[in-house]
Amino acid sequence: MSAKDMSPNRFELLYGMLLDAIPSSVLLVDEKLHIVSVNRNFLVKSQRGEAMTVGRPLAEVFPTIIMENTDIERRIREVFRTGTPVKGQRMTYRAPGVPIRIYYYSILPIPTNQVMLLMEDVTEQVRLSEEVRRVERHLASVVESASDIVLSTDTEGRILTWNSAAEKLSGLSTQEVRGQYFFQFCGSNQQQTLRKVFLLMKSGNESHTTEFPLVTSSGDSILVSWVFSPMKDDYGQTVGAVVVGRDLAERRKLENQLRQSQKLAALGVMAGGIAHEIRNPLAVCYSAAEFLLMDNISSEFRNECSRKIQAGIQKASAIIENLLRFARPSPDTEMVQVDLNTVIKDTLDLITNQARVQQIRIQLELEQRRPVLVLGVSGLLQQVFMNIFLNGINAMPDGGVLSITEEIFEAEVAVRISDTGMGIEESDLDKIFDPFHTTSPIGKGTGLGLSICYSIAQQHLGSIHVQSSPGKGATLTVRLPLL
Repeated sequence: MSAKDMSPNRFELLYGMLLDAIPSSVLLVDEKLHIVSVNRNFLVKSQRGEAMTVGRPLAEVFPTIIMENTDIERRIREVFRTGTPVKGQRMTYRAPGVPIRIYYYSILPIPTNQVMLLMEDVTEQVRLSEEVRRVERHLASVVESASDIVLSTDTEGRILTWNSAAEKLSGLSTQEVRGQYFFQFCGSNQQQTLRKVFLLMKSGNESHTTEFPLVTSSGDSILVSWVFSPMKDDYGQTVGAVVVGRDLAERRKLENQLRQSQKLAALGVMAGGIAHEIRNPLAVCYSAAEFLLMDNISSEFRNECSRKIQAGIQKASAIIENLLRFARPSPDTEMVQVDLNTVIKDTLDLITNQARVQQIRIQLELEQRRPVLVLGVSGLLQQVFMNIFLNGINAMPDGGVLSITEEIFEAEVAVRISDTGMGIEESDLDKIFDPFHTTSPIGKGTGLGLSICYSIAQQHLGSIHVQSSPGKGATLTVRLPLL
């Protein structure tokens, strides 16, 4: 049935149903600014009855404050005069006994010599928008008040935000760094590693922790501990990174003191083995020197004695030099290219005789075809392996096998150190990297060794994992990124 075939009553009924179905408030106003028709939405929102609304002047239906503080009446007359609609005007409306409502209204001319006043209730949207702005201001205040560096970047590493702490520590303002690559403000040796971190964050959800210097506006460097976390959008896609950095000046000073005390403790453990290692070449030198004091020896034997003395001195000198290199404090130097196999072999030189004294056989399987290059500080890496080797030796008081194997992957190297000792109780597995956690008797261990190893591994963008069963030995795996 077409509209022209409908009876007036059916048409009015359909018109009323359509009007009431509209989720906005709708009023029809004639040229005298009287209400011709309203829908249910307006009557509910304004808490008015239809009889008290239809046929009444607009000024009587709307509160006086709206008529006085908005130019809605003038706008309606302008639409009647020009036939041009008015859209997107804001109105704050409050019916008696109800909270304030906020509307956006439009005035539309219609062919029946009337205008339609369409009012959209946006109270909740405005409230939510204000809440979002309040939260944003709060978050901005938290970031700006933080004593740590807080910055954000896009997925390529270009800086988007840079808080006050970053400005203070670096001497660089937000305007100077915005749009610049974060890599530019780090040591040149770390730039390649940082690019890998940003690549990993694009496809993963994990945070990455590392330490490297921040280059200031004066050209100086500040050692900073960094945490890189991927920033996601509503669809779970990585759109950037949040980077938090903490100045490590005081912390590094304390850690260096702890590392040094741990080195001295390790030297105490090795003292007996090292003394024996030096005593052997010295005994050879002493015997050869006694022979040289004799008059009735041949020139060939004299030369042989001289060579023995020279070889013994060189061996003792090498042991002492390696020992001193390990014992001296590690300076806070920039990470450089390091051959991991050289570090492992130098460390083994210090504990080989200790292992022999305790009847421990060492099995070594390293990559022989090429150097295994990582970015790091040689002295710190040596300390990691020294602590792990000594822990393995101490776990085998009645002898056993200490196995060191190396596996090369595409982007990292894994060094596994296994012993055939007593193993680790399951209840202790989650605690062995905690500071001051030790299963050794009182006075025999500080509980700092593995905690320091873990910290050094993280500093090198690596990790340490442990596997063990009681009575079946333990395996510690050190993973480091390859260059």
